[in-house]
Amino acid sequence: MVKGLTGWFSIAVFNLMLVAFVGVMLRYKIAYALPFVHQKHLLHAHSHFAFTGWVTQILMVLLALRLYDEQQNVLKKYAPVLYINLIAAYGMLFTFPFQGYGLYSISFSTLSIFTSYAFAIKYWRDMNRAKEKSPGDPWFKSALLFNVISSAGAFALAIMMATKTAHPDKYLASSYFFLHFQYNGWFFFACMGLLVHKLHTWKISLRGNKTIFWLFALACVPAYFLSALWLPIPLWAYILVIIAVVFQLSGFVMMLRALKECFKQLNPLIVPLGKWLLGLSGIALTIKLLLQSGSIIPDLSKLAFGFRSIVIGYLHLVLLGVITLFILGYVVINQYLRINKAAVTGIAVFVAGIFFNELILLIQGAAAISYISVPYTNEMLLGAAVLLFAGLLVLNISQWQRSIQK
Repeated sequence: MVKGLTGWFSIAVFNLMLVAFVGVMLRYKIAYALPFVHQKHLLHAHSHFAFTGWVTQILMVLLALRLYDEQQNVLKKYAPVLYINLIAAYGMLFTFPFQGYGLYSISFSTLSIFTSYAFAIKYWRDMNRAKEKSPGDPWFKSALLFNVISSAGAFALAIMMATKTAHPDKYLASSYFFLHFQYNGWFFFACMGLLVHKLHTWKISLRGNKTIFWLFALACVPAYFLSALWLPIPLWAYILVIIAVVFQLSGFVMMLRALKECFKQLNPLIVPLGKWLLGLSGIALTIKLLLQSGSIIPDLSKLAFGFRSIVIGYLHLVLLGVITLFILGYVVINQYLRINKAAVTGIAVFVAGIFFNELILLIQGAAAISYISVPYTNEMLLGAAVLLFAGLLVLNISQWQRSIQK
């Protein structure tokens, strides 16, 4: 049994460390020999566990806290869903490496999807029943909706892989459909909901919140085509993509202005480590939106999606730079984890690993476009993966020390 909310947060951070460890194995196999590991199968385990065992697991806990501030209520209401999601995550972690898309891995993947459905239904009902409404609720509801929508891509992938009927274009279109509505839907909208709700608890109103929400919400669905411009899409879809980009950038600029207005109120409420993490997440989000906007140029989109290192760099920028740093910053601000010298050191090393990883992937991608081979990039990427893992190992040890002392 998991003891208290700190137990759930410790499990989520431990899962993030496991994601990093699998990342080290993947990078080691690219740089050196690791014959007993199937690269593609392990990659599936890495991505599925990152989404389910880390991001979804901790977002479920954080969203539950919006409704129930007392630990007892959270455990009573949402513990079954959290346990099942955890079982599904570990099931995928231990089955994908051995069989890829097979009976057991697909079964656990399906279990995780139906668990997300159950969470969405339960959470939606609880929000409607809550006595105190929050300006973050529309963000939360949209996050749940986009999470459900993303499952269409996951089901399409599972069917194609199980029946061995995967066509390259259909496979990529389904993959990017799932990724888009996870990254830009479920993850992003949940984080925005947490931000807006936290401001609300501090009696701070984010000016233009409704307008910002609708700009991002209306842009989310057509923005999927930003990941599919390499397909022959019709003119009307391309026009919608341009509108989506304008909406996203407008919403982002409005959000920055609104946050700037309440900076003096926020400054004394946020600890320095939290400021750094949220600030870095904001910088990563800025880069992400600019890169995404640049992809409306079809030739640039085809060029970017044609080089694996660029795609991997973008995905890691969003998952690690935007989402993970925001979640860690939010957890630090709310004191859900023990913050001591060891924890700060671990987080600093982890952030350094993110920066180093993105820098090398950028160099590798730029070189690939110019058909230039940069020596030792694979070894350097392995070094970045080790940094990520080492930072998270230190962070986890800082939390285990508290458990031992108790």
